[in-house]
Amino acid sequence: MNKYEVIYIIDANVEEGARKELIEKVSGIITANNGEVVKVEEWGKRRLAYAIDYKTEGYYVYAAFNGEAALPKELSRNLGNNESIIRSQIVRLIDKKHSVKPRPVRAAAPAEEAEAVAEVSVEAEESAPVEE
Repeated sequence: MNKYEVIYIIDANVEEGARKELIEKVSGIITANNGEVVKVEEWGKRRLAYAIDYKTEGYYVYAAFNGEAALPKELSRNLGNNESIIRSQIVRLIDKKHSVKPRPVRAAAPAEEAEAVAEVSVEAEESAPVEE
């Protein structure tokens, strides 16, 4: 089973009872298609970045779920057919196959070396020709 996330925006004018039913309906679609709902978070009413169909606010809902490869297509079809859902996006989560090795930490330069480097850079600036 693959791991997926879906974020969908419900029209802000939908009443609370209908909104709860819609969220349950989306979870039901996932479970009806042999999927497993891991987490559902209601982010609440937020202002949209730009107006969609002359609407400036929407109710955001996030859901994480596991399912087969055909499930996102079916879920996307159902979300697109619903008039109350303004936008939706489904993303497949990819598990890392290997970890990245951290960079080795360099030892700090002693104070004498730091002063020597500073003196060399000052001398280089003084000896450089000045263009007028």
